[in-house]
Amino acid sequence: MRYQLLGRSGLRVSELALGVMTFGENWGFGEARDECRRVFDTYVQAGGNFFDTANKYTDGTSERMLGEFIGAERDRFVVATKYTLSMRDGDPNANGNHRKNLRQSVEASLQRLATEYIDLLWLHAWDFTTPADEVMRALDDMIRTGKVLHVGISDAPAWVVAQCNTLAELRGWTRFVGLQVEHSLIERTVERELLPMARSLGLAIAPWAALGGGVLTGKYTRGELSDTRRTERNQRRITERNLHIARMVDRIADEEGRTSTQVALNWVRAQRGQVVPIIGARTAQQLVDSLACLEFELNDEQLARLDEASAIELGFPHDFYSRERIQHIMFGGLAKSIRRELP
Repeated sequence: MRYQLLGRSGLRVSELALGVMTFGENWGFGEARDECRRVFDTYVQAGGNFFDTANKYTDGTSERMLGEFIGAERDRFVVATKYTLSMRDGDPNANGNHRKNLRQSVEASLQRLATEYIDLLWLHAWDFTTPADEVMRALDDMIRTGKVLHVGISDAPAWVVAQCNTLAELRGWTRFVGLQVEHSLIERTVERELLPMARSLGLAIAPWAALGGGVLTGKYTRGELSDTRRTERNQRRITERNLHIARMVDRIADEEGRTSTQVALNWVRAQRGQVVPIIGARTAQQLVDSLACLEFELNDEQLARLDEASAIELGFPHDFYSRERIQHIMFGGLAKSIRRELP
């Protein structure tokens, strides 16, 4: 396991983060304590130090288990959790991005994690009701208390992230250091605006669902699961387009003598920018399979085949700018002679 800086910060995190939404059986798809402990130990023994959870995950069980497993070695690890999602149905202030929910969420997470501070607090989802200046000032105030060290944002439009970080920089408040988004071979729409924005602002990119909810692991294309066992949660992802992409992943995996999981993860790891994929695993065996992606890299030809199989339309204005005539009149015929960043 190697380490890298998290965005425009000095925080060192492992090149793969462990998502622990599967810690606890409350939501019907996680695991009991003993197997979760094995997952934790496997990740730590591989050199991992970066854990990703949320106050809402398995109704708080995920945070409690993680806090228990970390125990006396708290300062050795980078703990990331989130706030925003509702923790009490029927209470309008028990959710959202506002100052009140931020405070009560952080205090509750600190108790469940059995720690005095959170290394990275993600804003879990943009609520489209709280003003950006309230959000950024409240997060900055939280950092000044010492209870939070860094902040990031998840599941938000690019214009929101850019607005928030620009506002924070102008007013001397703490900026977001990371962006968490869904990104995989079957979900590439973030490449239109979110990823270019993150690279431009120096944000670390933490992709979740890098395996497409299991579609890219081979379990739907290698006969391991029948149609009757396809879960309702994943049904929206199981399309002919996505299965076509998954079969390309399978072919490259077979060529390399690797698993489809490892190939899918390595495509994400190969993307431009400061990318730290969040890997999840119900069992230690699944985690060992995912960690083995660190043992090799995909070559340019393999990456090109995967890109072609999963290509999306970038849309306006990207497709407009890519036209040869537009490039000519914009750069006076010198478009290929000027070194510049392209989407």
